[in-house]
Amino acid sequence: MALEEYKRKRRFEQTPEPPAKVEEVSQHRFVVQKHRATRLHYDFRLEMEGVLKSWAVPKGPSLDPADKRLAMQVEDHPVSYLDFEGIIPPGNYGAGTVMVWDIGTWEAEGNASEMLAKGDLKFRLDGKKLQGSFVLARMRGRDMAPVTRGLRRAGILVRHFATPLLQDALRISIGTPGEMDALFKALAPLVRVTPPRKAKRGRVRA
Repeated sequence: MALEEYKRKRRFEQTPEPPAKVEEVSQHRFVVQKHRATRLHYDFRLEMEGVLKSWAVPKGPSLDPADKRLAMQVEDHPVSYLDFEGIIPPGNYGAGTVMVWDIGTWEAEGNASEMLAKGDLKFRLDGKKLQGSFVLARMRGRDMAPVTRGLRRAGILVRHFATPLLQDALRISIGTPGEMDALFKALAPLVRVTPPRKAKRGRVRA
């Protein structure tokens, strides 16, 4: 099933993350979540086929079409993850602070399922920050098929064109006003966690 890997990795009695549930209808929404886990990264999610197809983007989406950003496909997430913000407690998969960086709707420039299978998914975003056409393309010699047992499929996320956007706006949460440190300070007392240390090199966890 679509969310079996998501469910397998989580202990829902400990994490505030939403439970696994496949929706019957997709509304073509997207979300970008800033995730301070083992290593700071961004999670890019597109609502498709009743779930959120998800990619970990270490450097986040770029506003410069000349930039090619690595995007590693991870397990599907439930649609209810769209507006999730909070702290995943230590000892749990993906432990750390999650904040909504951008949210909106998306539209495929063709048949989304076929393009994803071919490794050339073209789409338009209509978010609060991200606007315009993007493409998720398979890296040469790689596969963008669904992941199993933690195996990541690598691609690149590229923007077709750029529009001006204030850099200060890139740090702000859409769901909760303020930057990530403010979100952490507000929620940390509820889950008994200590302030994050400087990120070390290592695997990105979604």
